[in-house]
Amino acid sequence: MPEIFAVTGKGGVGKTSLSAAFIRILSEAHPGKRILAVDADPAVGLATALDIEPELTLDDVRLRIAESIERGETGAAAELLSEARFHLTDCIAERDNLSFLAIGRPEAAGCYCKVNAYLKQVLESIAGNYDYVVIDGEAGIEQINRRVLENITYLVLVTDASRKGFQVIDTIRRVATRLVTCEKTGVIVNRAPEGFAPNVPDLLAVIGEDRGQCENDMRGESVYALPADSPLYLGSKQALRMLTGEPV
Repeated sequence: MPEIFAVTGKGGVGKTSLSAAFIRILSEAHPGKRILAVDADPAVGLATALDIEPELTLDDVRLRIAESIERGETGAAAELLSEARFHLTDCIAERDNLSFLAIGRPEAAGCYCKVNAYLKQVLESIAGNYDYVVIDGEAGIEQINRRVLENITYLVLVTDASRKGFQVIDTIRRVATRLVTCEKTGVIVNRAPEGFAPNVPDLLAVIGEDRGQCENDMRGESVYALPADSPLYLGSKQALRMLTGEPV
């Protein structure tokens, strides 16, 4: 069974950067292991953070099926459904020991219920092919509430130093206690002011402002451009060690 990391929290706290750092560190520490990176956030930032881009997203494939059904092309729809695994491989971009899958950004107005339901099915069907799965979740509690992230190993709650950020992770923790099966939960405080020392349970790391990462974001560079002594990289390593109990 894979070790599955689900990274959650409110928007704007650096979930994507931390997810990318986790992926980089795991791929470097375990070059013989297979890693699946899942961009489950419609904001679509993990691809840039990893310098990788799939040709298709999950929503592209879902829409192919839906449009065939709406046009009455039941034969074509049945063919797409019967070959779902084949079409799914078109969504997965690969580099070395890393595979990348993105939920995509649905163009239709409304919620992301349908594509989230599809994501849940996909994760259940392919996660077993990998040693590690890192999921960059969407902001807030929607994917937890709908049990998209239902069976995971580690729930990583990310916040900044704001009261709102801590309120969001408290809400996610409460909802996850009822709806999610996970072995361990941990908190990362990111972009914290100097000397910030929160009193919260399951604290994994407090990471200060990382100017190098800010410059990376402005230039559109990946997490691989960060030096190994950067606050984001070092803090992510510490968090992974505390979560897994293994050296990385």
